[in-house]
Amino acid sequence: MSDFFNLFQYQFFQNAVLAIVLTSIIAAMIGTYIVARKIVFISGGITHASFGGIGLAYFLGFNPFLGASLFAIFTGTAIEWMSHRGKVREDSAIAILWSLGMALGIIFVFLTPGYAPNLMSFLFGSILSVGTFDLIILTILFVITTVIFLFFYRSIVQTAFDAEFAGIMGTKVLFFRYLMSVLIALSIVVSIRVMGIILVLSIFTIPQSIAMLFANSFKKIIPWAIMWAIAGSLIGLFVAYEMDIPSGAAIVFILTILYLVVKGMMMIKERAMKRL
Repeated sequence: MSDFFNLFQYQFFQNAVLAIVLTSIIAAMIGTYIVARKIVFISGGITHASFGGIGLAYFLGFNPFLGASLFAIFTGTAIEWMSHRGKVREDSAIAILWSLGMALGIIFVFLTPGYAPNLMSFLFGSILSVGTFDLIILTILFVITTVIFLFFYRSIVQTAFDAEFAGIMGTKVLFFRYLMSVLIALSIVVSIRVMGIILVLSIFTIPQSIAMLFANSFKKIIPWAIMWAIAGSLIGLFVAYEMDIPSGAAIVFILTILYLVVKGMMMIKERAMKRL
């Protein structure tokens, strides 16, 4: 235990903890919208399609996270357009773009001259390699997301729960859906460094699922989700250090265990109350 806390004296570990906190807050806000609107699979499509951008970036020789961001934004907005204007079923649009992104990623990585790049950090995360540039990007996105939620909270909530009623009330539903698609895409990409493509969706869904056991309003779910995301991520980082296993996988495992434990305790409490 003492060895773990001694790690806080090192810059790379301080960066990792700060990245966890920022990612947890961003994911709590964006993830609550995702869960409320029931578009978890859209987020999965964006996540995996971003791999195409990573492959293209390696092939052309520029920053892979820039490529992932461009592909993620394109995928998120394309799904919205295809499902609303292109007369394509939403699940079909997700499947098409999900598969296309993964296929392009594999093709571009294969075509990249020289040694094939090591994709493990993108697939499974590499939280201990988070640098100053990553923290700057996370901070900028945190500020942008927070400002948008503060100024447009009512419109975001209305769009998530009842788009038809929101349109009748004068809310620009399509604008906010495209705006949220871009935010979801960027949030997913910046979280890849922490969780990896394979596991990143968990930070946008599991803490929110735990939070919903304690709160039933959008505004109350967000702080609960932040608390559980940070707690689960820090415990997962400790477990990863003690067992020498990938941090992303450890965080997902701990978050899942927390959900099962809390859910189980709530069920036991409910049964006890019924007996009384």
